[in-house]
Amino acid sequence: MREITLDLDAVRLRALSWGPETGRLAVLLHGFPDTAHTWRHLGPALAAEGWRVVAPFTRGYAPSAVPDDRSGHVAALMDDAVEIHARMDGGADAVLIGHDWGAITANALAAHPDNPFVAVAALSVPPFPALRTPAALRVLPRQVRNSWYILFNQLPVLPERWAERVVPILWADWSPGYDATEDLPAVAAAMADPEHRRAAIGYYRNMARPFPRPPARYRRWVGAEMRLPVTPTLYLHGDRDGCLDARFAALVAPALPPGSDAHVVADAGHFLQLEQPDDVNARILKFLAAV
Repeated sequence: MREITLDLDAVRLRALSWGPETGRLAVLLHGFPDTAHTWRHLGPALAAEGWRVVAPFTRGYAPSAVPDDRSGHVAALMDDAVEIHARMDGGADAVLIGHDWGAITANALAAHPDNPFVAVAALSVPPFPALRTPAALRVLPRQVRNSWYILFNQLPVLPERWAERVVPILWADWSPGYDATEDLPAVAAAMADPEHRRAAIGYYRNMARPFPRPPARYRRWVGAEMRLPVTPTLYLHGDRDGCLDARFAALVAPALPPGSDAHVVADAGHFLQLEQPDDVNARILKFLAAV
């Protein structure tokens, strides 16, 4: 593993990288509250198969910078991923893999005609339009309870002040029984100062509020997260996920385009790439071998 710097137009990102200097590019995006270290199993597994792997600390997560525009919109995250592809000379055979907020970003790009990635893999958060079915209504009462943190993150000041208390609770609730002692210090370091905490929590505020609109450079990407993917997509969900109810996963496969697949991973919660790395890695490698 090595650490690299990506000087994008809108923000400077630090990233972990595995694999050769040449080869097919795989961009790996983490979620909340997490860091690029979440890919410490998948990154080496991809590198062993010849992939050139780049896993950024996404905008607002130290050691990456907080962008001057302060945008945490999905459209801004999409723009960063596309710029990483361009800066790394990704070509037509690059792939995008995302977990949680990274999955939201991957799903949105998979639905956009200007997506430069040939395939995507999304973990733990399905394409939002796949949940627009009567079957999803049966899961909604429990999901509302699980999603308390989204409303909490809309409050002023308090989420930033209580982040050190709330983050361990989320990991324990979302992945029951998983020992996060290797992960929580990394998350704390990524959100160590008020500016970075505000930026990470700002993802939720930007999603829930219509204003301010995303800055002009991101607006071509706006709304893609509310459309179904047209790029081949692998979707993986843990059967014990305490963040997003695993029953939603059954609704995903019929909504995906040809060449896609969906699986529920046994004995895994929300952070399935850490809880069942062998299973998750094998499924991703199998999917990528066919694209």
